[in-house]
Amino acid sequence: MSNATWDALAATPLPEVRRRAAVLDELAGVEPVTVPGALRSAWNDGGGQSAVWYFAEDGRALLLTFDHESELNLYAEDDYALQESLYDGVPEALVALVRDRPENYESLNLTDPATGRTIHYAGGVFWYDGTRWQVSDGLAEYCRREDEDPFGESGFDYCLTGYLFGRDFTPETLVATREKDGQYQDEREREADLLALREVFARHGGARGVNASPAPGQVGEDDHVPLVSGTA
Repeated sequence: MSNATWDALAATPLPEVRRRAAVLDELAGVEPVTVPGALRSAWNDGGGQSAVWYFAEDGRALLLTFDHESELNLYAEDDYALQESLYDGVPEALVALVRDRPENYESLNLTDPATGRTIHYAGGVFWYDGTRWQVSDGLAEYCRREDEDPFGESGFDYCLTGYLFGRDFTPETLVATREKDGQYQDEREREADLLALREVFARHGGARGVNASPAPGQVGEDDHVPLVSGTA
């Protein structure tokens, strides 16, 4: 499976992934929260698409993506067993982060009618084993069986656009992207957004280049994830 965004994510050190997730978390107005043993960050576009990151204390991670208009919108099918199967191959300790947990905006629950157990819905299920990112066995098998693109149909490409994997992640690059999308009425509006973005980036270690290593005092690859209070 070849995908430019996937390759760029794979080349990005986990501390830099966490930094970008924290910035997008704040820009989307989503509070970072903890579940037992992990920090949750998330992004949503306000229209049903989302990316949810769980950074576990043991150095592993879980990424869920969702596009409500895709073929992998399993929530619309209300099929618990099928959704559960997309998590096949993911270590149970990571799946436990989304099983029998309260719902939130980015992740509603599907319920097993036989047992009452719940699991967060997701079109895309990806995980980091401490050294590399992997597509879940269940997602890969489903897409092989249904002849679907695991990155396009899961919302992976769309939902990770704002993280700019493979590019410098700075206020300037974000502003350039927004300007290209026609989000500014004039130069004054653009400059005001740039100043606001610089403040956000300053709270999360500043601006750094592609595949940047942690700055002094930032979380390192083998450090525990800092946890904050909250629920998910």
